[in-house]
Amino acid sequence: MAQQPRAWQRMLSGRRLDLLDPTPVDIEIEDIAHGLAFVARWNGQTHGDYAYSVAEHSLLVETLFSRMNPKAPPKWCLAALLHDAPEYVIGDMISPVKAAVGPGYGALDDRLTAAIHLRFGLPATIPATIKKQIKKADKISAWMEATQIAGFSEAESSKFFGKPDAALIADLKIVLRPPVETRNAFTARHVALLGQMT
Repeated sequence: MAQQPRAWQRMLSGRRLDLLDPTPVDIEIEDIAHGLAFVARWNGQTHGDYAYSVAEHSLLVETLFSRMNPKAPPKWCLAALLHDAPEYVIGDMISPVKAAVGPGYGALDDRLTAAIHLRFGLPATIPATIKKQIKKADKISAWMEATQIAGFSEAESSKFFGKPDAALIADLKIVLRPPVETRNAFTARHVALLGQMT
């Protein structure tokens, strides 16, 4: 009889996360922050001495979301920070690969997102209006990344991601720093937002 393939990941915290049936009790922010700090956006095809990590991207998306929605409660800012959190175990696939993989990737991502949200006091599924605003911030971040570190022209970036409001991003610059610094910044922002929720 064939042995079932392993569907769980051992985390540095000691947790054993079942990818097919994740539960909130097996999720720790330290594992998320560490994993995301070592996952490269753009498949690592960016300029600089350090990879541009999903953790750094998530911090930027939360900043953009907060600027676009200054009256948003802290829980939705936290949702913005955690918008790519499942990638701490499933990695970051560029959009063309996600499309090729098909709906299975989306279902896995949805299960992990629900467990992560529940772990940190968010609803398993966030309202469509909030999700849309986070996606808008995500696209602005992608435009910034594409033009600043991924070798895209502004015209090409605008074609794929839409041209952002110049005033919104005028003082923002893509930051490349060692993974440990990004991990600590991500964790600190998470702690700050959780503190505002209580």
